[in-house]
Amino acid sequence: MATFKAIVIEKADSGQTVVLKDFDEADLMEGDVDIRVEWSTVNYKDGLAVTGKAPVVRRWPMIAGIDLAGTVEKSSHPDWKAGDKVILNGWGLGETHLGAYAQKARVKGEWLVPLPATMSARDAMAVGTAGYTAMLAVMALEKHGITPDRGPQIVTGAVGGVGSVAVALLARLGYEVTASTGRPEEADYLKRLGAKEIIERKELSGTPRPLATERWAGGVDSVGSTTLANVLSRIRYRGAVAACGLAGGMDLPTSVAPFILRGVSLLGIDSVYRPRPDREAAWRRLETDLDRAKLEEMTAEIGLSDVMEAGRLIVGGRARGRIVVKIG
Repeated sequence: MATFKAIVIEKADSGQTVVLKDFDEADLMEGDVDIRVEWSTVNYKDGLAVTGKAPVVRRWPMIAGIDLAGTVEKSSHPDWKAGDKVILNGWGLGETHLGAYAQKARVKGEWLVPLPATMSARDAMAVGTAGYTAMLAVMALEKHGITPDRGPQIVTGAVGGVGSVAVALLARLGYEVTASTGRPEEADYLKRLGAKEIIERKELSGTPRPLATERWAGGVDSVGSTTLANVLSRIRYRGAVAACGLAGGMDLPTSVAPFILRGVSLLGIDSVYRPRPDREAAWRRLETDLDRAKLEEMTAEIGLSDVMEAGRLIVGGRARGRIVVKIG
């Protein structure tokens, strides 16, 4: 195809414009693998990009979308051949490299991982960067020795993409999960995913104390800022929190007290430039450890033309779970 449909972000005097338009294949960036994109997804970062709420995009024009799943059409990379089913999460897609909200992508083969044998491309994008990040967070807690017998886990931003998958994963692995949310009306949804206890976000929104009563052995935080500070003050001796988000802000108004008096560890989770072996390990775990029925329950499906509205919903904290985008 000489042109294909894509969601393109362009710089404007007033900030940026976002339109669904025809994009010329000749304008694709350098890469050694051409992919027919079949599915993508809407993550929080995608919402920031299409709404312009944060400086995610670093070049213009930019095709938005940080995740894709599809089929290799052409490859000069030794690891991939035409017909291979692949996944791409991050690596600057939709930020510095033309992204996933398009019928075609040209990327570097080293960025790709194989689609797990028992997953469809839609399944993979129902997971997406949000779910893949949640799996990395759970693996980090396990590596730190945070096992189910250590005690309950807290998941913040639990109704969002990272939070929903984290709740489902931890519950499936035998952990007792406390889900924190600003949307208490979603309590039944969170309990169906496996949460044993639901607390309102306001319990973690007050001025943080250096140390509060010990409550959780660990957790996954996708909020940051005051929420994370309050969580840290309540983590049990030698516990750990895997931090992977900043929906509440990039600041962290805490003290050294949890770290030096209780030996608490703060585990930073990066997903964008994660080495390929880590990615493949995470996807192997997702294939076996994530309940597909729960994944389907947390997933809504849209088309390319609906991405802009979905981005507004997710940035506004009004989206639930995961959103997959049908591209083909």
